[in-house]
Amino acid sequence: MVQQMQVRDINSEKEETMESVIELESRIEELKKQQLSLDLTRGKPGPEQLDLAANMFTCVDAGNYSAGSVDTRNYGGLDGIAEAKTLFAAYLGVNEDEVIIGGNSSLALMYDTVSQLMTHGTAGGGEPWFGKKTKFVCPVPGYDRHFTVCEHFGIEMVTVPMNEDGPDIDAIAQLVENDDEFRGMWCVPRFSNPTGYTCSPEVIQKLAEMKTAYSDFVILWDDAYAVHHHGAGPDSLESLLEACKKAGNPERVILFGSTSKISLAGAGLAVTGGSRNTCDWMRKRLFAQTIGYDKINMLRHVRFFKDLDGIMAHMDRHAAIVGPKFAAVEEVLSNELENGGIASWTKPRGGYFISLDTEKGMAGKIVKLAGELGVKLTPAGSTFPYKNDPDDRNLRIAPTFPGLEDVRKAAEVLAVCIKYVYVKENTGGI
Repeated sequence: MVQQMQVRDINSEKEETMESVIELESRIEELKKQQLSLDLTRGKPGPEQLDLAANMFTCVDAGNYSAGSVDTRNYGGLDGIAEAKTLFAAYLGVNEDEVIIGGNSSLALMYDTVSQLMTHGTAGGGEPWFGKKTKFVCPVPGYDRHFTVCEHFGIEMVTVPMNEDGPDIDAIAQLVENDDEFRGMWCVPRFSNPTGYTCSPEVIQKLAEMKTAYSDFVILWDDAYAVHHHGAGPDSLESLLEACKKAGNPERVILFGSTSKISLAGAGLAVTGGSRNTCDWMRKRLFAQTIGYDKINMLRHVRFFKDLDGIMAHMDRHAAIVGPKFAAVEEVLSNELENGGIASWTKPRGGYFISLDTEKGMAGKIVKLAGELGVKLTPAGSTFPYKNDPDDRNLRIAPTFPGLEDVRKAAEVLAVCIKYVYVKENTGGI
């Protein structure tokens, strides 16, 4: 009797699976007919977000270009105009002599900083890294451009998990305490890329205090999404710089941020900061590198935002556009996948991404199938160093650029692809 029941159950499961395959193939054919062309690959602001900063084009004109006594059209001001330093010191949560205003790209500042570490050593007096075995701790899933910088300079990357309270501090401590080849680490501490997680005070304290075999260990602290919430306001974040000062490691952290996803993505302002000694160390590079960044753009930002409250009010307007797109993805994925147990994903309160995990070995096939249906996804593996996700399971979803209904349609395509690959993989391959 038991054996007969098992046979019926197996036959029933096969019939249900075949029905599922037929239904999914029918949906796939319908989606193909729609000839979609949607892009969820990169975290770009949508056009309506960029329109929020339209007045930035008119707040500086031919007769109104001075910042105090400074003519912003001319040379000078190596580390930025005073008004911009006041505004973005408040943004970074540092003193005005602990911030430097750069050009339009925080990635460029990060690249230049790593280059300076390679050729001229650390702010704390450590010797140049060039020609020496150098390793970096890289939380994963993480930001692909951080990994590209390391790869470019031949820095070996070693991964640790990115947990809900920040990078796995115990795993980091085990790596760096006894191996002086570990010279630094990356971290996106708030609304991280791609998980949307924020570092807890406990993790920040431990990062500041942890023992490192290499005495000048450097944390590159990329606070790219500091104010980029989805409607409930930014997550609070303890100051790693202050924690490092109190722990006796004032040069351990270098801060980065930008307005690329606040004002104009191609014409924002990048900022960096750290201890006074760290900023002096960076100014030495700047003196050799540039006669000064674009002060007119700095003035535009100061006049447009005025103060930190102005930035926060502006980001509330961004949230009104971005928040519904993330909510749409969550709604579609929940309706399509949540009861199936075949994928899991983060539900971020801010930032520009959703991190989605499939079962092992499926991410690349899902990306390929979605592309055939007209939805571009970030290539599988991109959230890991060397583009190698050892489990081939993580996908980074970027819902900000398409319109709301297009986001909803793209999420549907993604869900159908996940289900189809899952079913086929578990019934003989695809």
